[in-house]
Amino acid sequence: MHNGRLVRDYLHRAAVRREVIAEFHRRGNWADVVRDCQAIVELALKALLRACRIDPPRIHDVSGVLLDTQDALPATTQVHVRQLADVSRRLRRDRELAFYGAEDLVPSDFYKREDAERALQDADFVLATVTEALKP
Repeated sequence: MHNGRLVRDYLHRAAVRREVIAEFHRRGNWADVVRDCQAIVELALKALLRACRIDPPRIHDVSGVLLDTQDALPATTQVHVRQLADVSRRLRRDRELAFYGAEDLVPSDFYKREDAERALQDADFVLATVTEALKP
């Protein structure tokens, strides 16, 4: 089953998160920028999979599904599928660490502006690529 409203909702929520991240960035909250960029990427890629009638798994990193089903994706995303998968995998690694930290790692101390900038570039790339691919 294909639920177009759900696809649009995922993209809308990803786009709103991208706007809200600007405040975290303005305040130098680098860990939260990284964490929320992961959510943008996850929502956008799951929207892409749903639009292609692929039920996304209930996990945060869909890189394996993207690579396994790349022939079912729009041609405009097929050329970027490796990069999309790499971004998903990389930001998934930082998801919990950026939010919760660890006994030996405080997120606000660990994440730097460069980390946030890279996460933003990655999220912008994924969101733009998926949005363009799913234009009516």
